[in-house]
Amino acid sequence: MQFKKYTKQRNSIQGLRSFKDTLPKNIKKVINKKGHVYSETINNWKYIVGENLFKVCYPKSFKNSNKLGVSTLLINVKRGHEVELEYSRKDILEKLNNLFGYSVVEKIKLASFDDEKINPSTNDESSYNVTNHDYQKKINSVKNEKIKKSLIKLSKVFKTK
Repeated sequence: MQFKKYTKQRNSIQGLRSFKDTLPKNIKKVINKKGHVYSETINNWKYIVGENLFKVCYPKSFKNSNKLGVSTLLINVKRGHEVELEYSRKDILEKLNNLFGYSVVEKIKLASFDDEKINPSTNDESSYNVTNHDYQKKINSVKNEKIKKSLIKLSKVFKTK
């Protein structure tokens, strides 16, 4: 009996498939493009930047190096704290590259944002008038208060657009 040489399935032991074969194609592409760099950066962000900068900045995206450019980490910084992050840029690069064991990030870009916190009133009756009556009942039946508030905010956004 001859085996086909060009099959997409890999040989497995006792009918088990390898872990790589069980992943969807989209996830394989993300992992192959070093998607784990961004997730590990987010997980260790407090250690990388320190307590003070952790409160005012966060990593927004990671672009891997290619023929045209170098690997870049884009960091969002609260307006007014850009100078602090600029001075600690070299330390952040060193800690990131030490965390992974090789030169992962070669360049850091900064983007500022305004920190506007809107505190909605909890007992505001107008917030319930945004959605239809059917959806309003469903939102009110949700037991978790955080989810209920976020659904109300979402319905307000859709109403304004």
